[in-house]
Amino acid sequence: MTGLHGRSFLKELDLAPAEWTGLLDLAAELKAAKRAGTETQRLRGKNIALVFAKTSTRTRAAFEVAAYDQGAHVTFLDPTASQLGHKESVKDTARVLGRMYDAIEFRGEAQADVETLAAHAGVPVLNGLTDDWHPTQMLADHLTMREHAPVVDGRRKADAELVLAYVGDGRNNTARSVLVAGALLGLDVRVVAPVPLQPAADVVAAARQVAARTGARLAVTDDVAAGVAGADFVYTDVWVSMGEPPAVWAERIALLRDYQVNAGLMAATGNPAAKLLHCLPAYHDLGTAVGREVHAQTGMDALEVTDEVFEAHAEVIFDQAENRMHTIKAVLVATLA
Repeated sequence: MTGLHGRSFLKELDLAPAEWTGLLDLAAELKAAKRAGTETQRLRGKNIALVFAKTSTRTRAAFEVAAYDQGAHVTFLDPTASQLGHKESVKDTARVLGRMYDAIEFRGEAQADVETLAAHAGVPVLNGLTDDWHPTQMLADHLTMREHAPVVDGRRKADAELVLAYVGDGRNNTARSVLVAGALLGLDVRVVAPVPLQPAADVVAAARQVAARTGARLAVTDDVAAGVAGADFVYTDVWVSMGEPPAVWAERIALLRDYQVNAGLMAATGNPAAKLLHCLPAYHDLGTAVGREVHAQTGMDALEVTDEVFEAHAEVIFDQAENRMHTIKAVLVATLA
């Protein structure tokens, strides 16, 4: 992984396919070492700034635990704890933090912000999420797929043999990243979304350029049955992304009601062993304020995935959540150790 040392981790398109698979291999090694109690701390003396302009559960916890496991120290800066974008420009903040820290994680809205940090910090900048891309999530997804890949005739399916169908809003950061990262790994990737919510043409074109090198098979369709047919993994995400106004719920539900991941959709895969992926949080019941509010307005007791399907696949989904930490640790080790 020396090819990533000192480099920023901003979006999937910045990595070569071998670098992407190398991170997955490293993450698997680090996960095994942690569980065996044999982990070696490679980041002692390193200091990492965690800049969060958007709230988080998994990303913050994953970065903090990963850093602590490796002997590094972190400083958490939320929107009230720094002047980023308020009284100080992103460029100037980058030059300040870059003189004090060995790396900067950023989770916020604009991809331009994380790119500006990387251009001026002088240290690796790591994208914890922007409105455009979610690369650390994709590493966790792919590690989970490797771990839960189906076994056929005594042999676990290889990456390039796996079929992944993303169902829902195809324009959001997760869907964009699913398409491009899937191309890096050589998967058969389908984005299943109504036409108004399909990924932008430039994203599809960029993914197809990667696929031409890796042999990945990519498709974008509004046909649910065709899109999920033969899938090993069905992936869904919330229908309204963080930062979008509540007013879009009614329109989004009208567009996506037929794309809910329910028992019928899972059966449409034709694969009884098909598994569900979800990057969380999930509106599968009435355990959230948003879920209760939407239920009061629409009568729907679940949104992007039913509670029945979610709970049937909870083991995989929470393995996926745990793997955020192991894969983020791989990014830290690869860029800083």
